[in-house]
Amino acid sequence: METNTPSAAPNPALLWSRVKKTLYIIGSLVLFVFALDLMISSVQLLGKTAAETILLATSNPFTGLFIGLLITAMIQSSSTVTSLVVALVASGAISLDSAIPIIMGANIGTTITSTIVSLGFINKKKEFRRAVAAGTYHDMFNILTVIILFPLEYYFGLLSNFALYITENFLTISKPVSSAATKPIWSGFTPVIDFLINLIPGGFLLAIISFALLFGSILLFRRIISGLLLANQPQNFSRFFFRSMPGSFLWGVLTTAAIRSSTITSSVVVPLVAQKIVLLRKAAPFIMGANIGTTITAFIAAFFNSGSVNAISIAVAHFLFNLIGVLIFFPIPFLRNLPIALANGIGRLTIRYRLTGIVYMLVIFFFLPFSLIYLNRDATEVIEITYRITNPIQQQTSTYRIISKQQLNNFTGEWLIYRRNTNEPDEILPVYKKNKVLFVNKEMIPFNEPGFCFDGENREGKYKLCVQDILKTYANASDLVFDSVYVYSQQYYNAPDSAYSKVYVSARYPVVLAMERWEGKKLVETREILSFERK
Repeated sequence: METNTPSAAPNPALLWSRVKKTLYIIGSLVLFVFALDLMISSVQLLGKTAAETILLATSNPFTGLFIGLLITAMIQSSSTVTSLVVALVASGAISLDSAIPIIMGANIGTTITSTIVSLGFINKKKEFRRAVAAGTYHDMFNILTVIILFPLEYYFGLLSNFALYITENFLTISKPVSSAATKPIWSGFTPVIDFLINLIPGGFLLAIISFALLFGSILLFRRIISGLLLANQPQNFSRFFFRSMPGSFLWGVLTTAAIRSSTITSSVVVPLVAQKIVLLRKAAPFIMGANIGTTITAFIAAFFNSGSVNAISIAVAHFLFNLIGVLIFFPIPFLRNLPIALANGIGRLTIRYRLTGIVYMLVIFFFLPFSLIYLNRDATEVIEITYRITNPIQQQTSTYRIISKQQLNNFTGEWLIYRRNTNEPDEILPVYKKNKVLFVNKEMIPFNEPGFCFDGENREGKYKLCVQDILKTYANASDLVFDSVYVYSQQYYNAPDSAYSKVYVSARYPVVLAMERWEGKKLVETREILSFERK
């Protein structure tokens, strides 16, 4: 005779524990999104001076790279830094091109935690060697990826252009590229943020509060999720996650995406390798996967807190940077072994010199960034220009300003155009000079002899541009004097034959000095510089 055994009643304590963990996870995510929203608002409230300080600090890609490295090394959280970068891009404080080097630096800076963990084995010689090798593998992988991709981004805009292409063509974005900042997709926090803005004077204190909330939400989320993993059971962790190279890579992606921190997942590997529970070559794919998984934070920040193309694009660029690194170093055995060999080399040095790990950490994460930031402080020229537009017929005037950034060694840069009285640029245009031609977005301005003409096109239509004259000096109504000024005649094919413009362009500075619109002999509009200030 069969009897049915009643199922065990659910344990209320266990059930409540699971409910609490779920609520904590949801709460930490909500806090994360709120902190980002508050940070965007606080950056906008900081005003022109603070925005320009950020702009100047990140105007040089080398400086941006080392700033990202240094800040991440100091707070030991690339998730916080990448979220902060997304917020700055969304607020219009920095451009996509300026943000990508910071993301690259953050990828290197985040590896300091695993290096610090390795120092815990300093009193055990052999374990210390393996621990340092495991701790520095993540460093070597990201450093080699930066060495390959940074020049490609610096000279050709590989990541920025590719990220913009993907965002515009494959992601549903309704905002134009020129829009640097937009309101969050979900604005449910707006009443709370408005209340805090009215309650707390100034944007600086709000920025500190938002940063603390952002950092705290990430730490809380890590603590909750990491407790669900097998990190406290190293043998089980090893058997479960490192059975095969593809499986190890996939688990690295998934666990890091869940925790939103490559810092924890890569640091867990260090004691496993140190105690020979797993070999470094088997753990390497897991760390590569962790690099991909950590990009989820930037996507959450971009999609939930901004509808701008540039904010989404910086998340895509972060993903592309890590993905390309994996595609370079994972499939080919020789390249896959290269960062392992470098890490093992540093590990072997610790047998002879026990302080190798400490010296390595201080040099890579602190001394080099400080030194290179100092050496590259004058590599970028930043100019703020205020223009006045005058309509002589209607007797109306208006002003707008442009901040021009140019790298002095390769003549690349950008214009940040502010048409409204806000701290958010309305347009960000790439600008560079090559072979006596100034490129502004997709337009060309040639520095040729008088009489040279060519056809061009912009948003107003197709036009013919001819070099009329080259002035040795040019002085405007504001008593500003410039040398080597080219004068162009510009006529649109879709305009009357009597309508044309005269454009004055500096050969020394990548800026337009003045423009006059004529209809026959009647001057209908002038555009000239009111102020010209080098930062």
